Amino acid sequence: MKILILTYGSRGDVQPFVALALGLQRAGHAVRLAAPQRFATLAAQHNVPFLPLAGDPAEMSAYLNDAGHNALRMVQAMSDYVSSIAIPVIEAVAAACEDADLLVHSFLFTTGGHSLARKLHIPDVSVQLFPTFAPTRAFPMVASANLPAGRLSYVSHWLTKQIFWHVGNWSFRRLRRSQPALFDFPLYWPFAAALSPQTPLLFAYSPTVLPRPAEWTAVYIHIPGYFFLETAVAYQPPPQLLDFLQAGTAPLCVSFGSMVNRDAARIDAIVRAALAETGQRAIILSGWGGAEQVATRDADANLLYLDAVPHDWLLPQCHALIHHGGAGTTAAGLRAGIPNILIPHGMDQPFWGRQVAALGAGPEPITLRKLDTGSLIDALAQANSSAMRARAQEVGRQIRAEDGVGQAVRIIEQHAASFSPS
Repeated sequence: MKILILTYGSRGDVQPFVALALGLQRAGHAVRLAAPQRFATLAAQHNVPFLPLAGDPAEMSAYLNDAGHNALRMVQAMSDYVSSIAIPVIEAVAAACEDADLLVHSFLFTTGGHSLARKLHIPDVSVQLFPTFAPTRAFPMVASANLPAGRLSYVSHWLTKQIFWHVGNWSFRRLRRSQPALFDFPLYWPFAAALSPQTPLLFAYSPTVLPRPAEWTAVYIHIPGYFFLETAVAYQPPPQLLDFLQAGTAPLCVSFGSMVNRDAARIDAIVRAALAETGQRAIILSGWGGAEQVATRDADANLLYLDAVPHDWLLPQCHALIHHGGAGTTAAGLRAGIPNILIPHGMDQPFWGRQVAALGAGPEPITLRKLDTGSLIDALAQANSSAMRARAQEVGRQIRAEDGVGQAVRIIEQHAASFSPS
């Protein structure tokens, strides 16, 4: 099959789909990945054919960071950003779809990707990195992490679907008025009960971390496991990293990934102060967040600042992980079998923070508002406990035994084989 994968967002939103592309390639399929231009190098490192999409996800991260934990502001920020890049993105995707036999799409492409597949009379598969579009009382929608289990949680899922659908339709109609030839198809909801065949909904996270709720009886809902991307064979760690790892005890890793935060200087100062007071060594990965630029450049043999290091290579050599709680970083930290200390910035991060704590693989998450040196020192002490370390190791062992990509490939192939366009 010729398969086009559509995804958009930060590295955590793109890297799992590179892993899926490789799994599909190994199964004999021709795969092309459509994602922001920023990730062309990542795809090339793994020999995945790539279609660059307009826009810079760092700008989207800034939009969402400004929205904080306000769900409505998150939706507005996402809508504003998507509208600003929609026309060039759809132009590129529509052209790439013409010879595709199957579409795989992620969150921002949920309705658009499905509707294009309907237009072309080909099958499609939805892959989500967090639980959405499948209501449950077991836990709330990720943007409402503080809601209790039960009726309110169920309503939060229902409301999210309504907002996603209606805001998307409003934006689509507005764009169609300006570009009628480009948007010459109706929008469809991929998980409608009357749809036959229904679009498979794959949740690319571990059932060890978030088990399947009792309400999810529908056969189109799957939890195959995380999609892990193994480090390219050609990766060579820089000499200063090897020297640092060999110079003392296992360090902590601090990684805020692609979060662009106006408080980066304050966060960096708090982290450095907590590390200094506890005498712990750390590797600080600056990512897009700017910590490397704001860090005080005094000589400190216990700290090493780097832009990025593959998590699957680095984390098993670390003592614990301090991070923002993005889905990808959380997956990597749990897989490594080390305690995770989460400092959520927004979006789905508080949800994963609560789940890590519920698993016993990390302390309760620390919100940015409550983050100070004392709270971080307390979290570091908890992460150093034998009970938490043992639990983190057990969770890591279970996750490493799963084969998320392999399961997903089998589901995709089964759906394609049984598909009959209506």
